[in-house]
Amino acid sequence: MVNIYLLLLAGLLLLFISGKYLVDSSVVISKLLRIPRMIIGLTVVAFGTSAPELLVSIQAALAGYSEIAIGNVVGSNISNILLVLAITALIFPIPVPATSVKQDWPMMMFVSILLYIFTLNGWLTRTEGIIFIGLLAGYLAFSVVKARRVNHTQERKETEASMKWWVAGIIFLISCAGLAFGADLLVSNVAIIAEEFGISQRVISVTMVAVGTSIPELATSVIAALKKETDISVGNIIGSNIMNILSVLGVTTLIRPIKVNAEISRFDIPWMLGISLLLLLLMLPASRSRITRWEGSFMIMIYLLYIYFIF
Repeated sequence: MVNIYLLLLAGLLLLFISGKYLVDSSVVISKLLRIPRMIIGLTVVAFGTSAPELLVSIQAALAGYSEIAIGNVVGSNISNILLVLAITALIFPIPVPATSVKQDWPMMMFVSILLYIFTLNGWLTRTEGIIFIGLLAGYLAFSVVKARRVNHTQERKETEASMKWWVAGIIFLISCAGLAFGADLLVSNVAIIAEEFGISQRVISVTMVAVGTSIPELATSVIAALKKETDISVGNIIGSNIMNILSVLGVTTLIRPIKVNAEISRFDIPWMLGISLLLLLLMLPASRSRITRWEGSFMIMIYLLYIYFIF
């Protein structure tokens, strides 16, 4: 049994390291291609930070563990707000740009409600996956067009890459392989642990697996907060949640339709919707356009309450 836990930890570690280097190498390649920094953030980095969730969900769906496939995404979205955002706010209060309230949050809420509606019949089908992919394409196109209107003079000065293109290419390929192998280790051993202790795949996926796949976002946000880099804001977390639903579940359902546990659609997704509404209240002008340390502490308490109700 000890070997199973070691393999589980190895899977989480592989996901974390591979996810980090996937993002780093992707950014270098994008800079070499002279892609503006804002567009890199909207596309390359967003996809890179969602790569652990994507690989875990695909692996789980192919292995027949559908509860892990969707529970991973829902739990990750919950932990992104109540853990990643909260811990970051405890270190350094997070500024809330107007675009997060007017553009990003409504999109996140819309796709979250759509996910809830799609899961009511107990399945996520390929047709619904195609709808998610279509919405993703439209959202990215809109974001890129909007970003191009911004003055990129400063960005052009920052396009020098930190490594040669062939080094970045090799790191990118190794990172992809690491993500695939890490996802396989995580999913297979989580399933064994769940069966051994009589814990449902749903519970372990919305907690342990979800937090594990959110580690890249947590590490990035904490490091940015320690450096007091205010450009890392709530918008990054909202973007990650949008990407998790549209890209992760969209791609996964195209490969194989996902059977949805009734508890996920009746309990976990409504919690995700409620937490999204809570985030809106924290972002409103009444909270002085920033998420404070007190509000971060409150969000962690809400997460502990969620865990209590699950177990």
